[in-house]
Amino acid sequence: MKFFFDYERPELAEIFKPAFRATQIYKSVYQRWFDTFELMTDLPKPLRAELAGQWDIRLPAVHRRFDSSDGTRRYLVRLSDGEFAETVFIPEANRNTICISCQIGCALACTFCLTGQLGLTRHLTAGEIVAQVLVGQRDNHPANMSSSAGFNIVLMGMGEPLHNYDNVMKAIRILHDEDGLNVSMSRMTLSTAGLLPGIERLAREPAIPNLAISLTGPTNEKRNELMPINRKYPIEQLLDAVRRFPLKHRQRVTFEYVLLKGVTDAPEDAIHLVRLLGGIPAKVNLIPLNEAEELGYRRPSDSEVERFQKILIDHHISAFVRKNRGNDISAACGQLKKKWAEVPA
Repeated sequence: MKFFFDYERPELAEIFKPAFRATQIYKSVYQRWFDTFELMTDLPKPLRAELAGQWDIRLPAVHRRFDSSDGTRRYLVRLSDGEFAETVFIPEANRNTICISCQIGCALACTFCLTGQLGLTRHLTAGEIVAQVLVGQRDNHPANMSSSAGFNIVLMGMGEPLHNYDNVMKAIRILHDEDGLNVSMSRMTLSTAGLLPGIERLAREPAIPNLAISLTGPTNEKRNELMPINRKYPIEQLLDAVRRFPLKHRQRVTFEYVLLKGVTDAPEDAIHLVRLLGGIPAKVNLIPLNEAEELGYRRPSDSEVERFQKILIDHHISAFVRKNRGNDISAACGQLKKKWAEVPA
């Protein structure tokens, strides 16, 4: 049985004959939310029966959903092999956000991230990535997500997107397809810890989502300790690639910077960051650490966070403090792991 969500529309046009059937079925699944071919009455009945025996158009089941007091929802999506993908829905006044995973676990071992402590189990397929978006969309429509309002997609869940490059980019193309969800590239953000070859490859794509760089350490010495990937691709090489990255008019690269008390939150760290970002159209998302007992770091005080932000702003760098969302259900940045996966639904 083929998993429908693993396929781009042009691939389906090569399989379904005549080719226009691919667009018919694509729209039925992505825009009309059909999960059985029997509902597709614009298809001949014998064809519906044939397709039902060959293609799976059902979404993976939600094993558990956790609801935060702030409206955030965290999903454990059960995959065909019994593993779980973690997805987070974040409601906002103007436009909601769906945060999706691209791997089960992560190989990069960033010391301030719970996911990084897991190691890598496997990559997610393109369809498993796409399905997370559909789970978040459909569970929150229409009460929390009107079709006119749209939504943002951020690849900031479990895993390093550029480590699973082909599947991630295929998923992005599927999500972008005008006969599917038709999500614009400007509403999708790919966050990377700094896999240099992947950034350079991404820069050559015909359609590119927004780029976010997880920086955190303002010097190679600190970043080597916090993010082992920096030992292979140091800050200077990373930022050189970012400076060459193609940006549209008024587009900026987002730099995510986790504030760790006594490690990355000092005024001199802010000054280092200012110097690093010189000449880059950038905005900085400051992320006060979401504490966890498994991690050996502490969260700075609000005044320390504000002090750091003020230094950046005083040096003409746009800096925002990310709101702590979903902390009570372990859905906040850096908290995703397999916790509760084995608890019965």
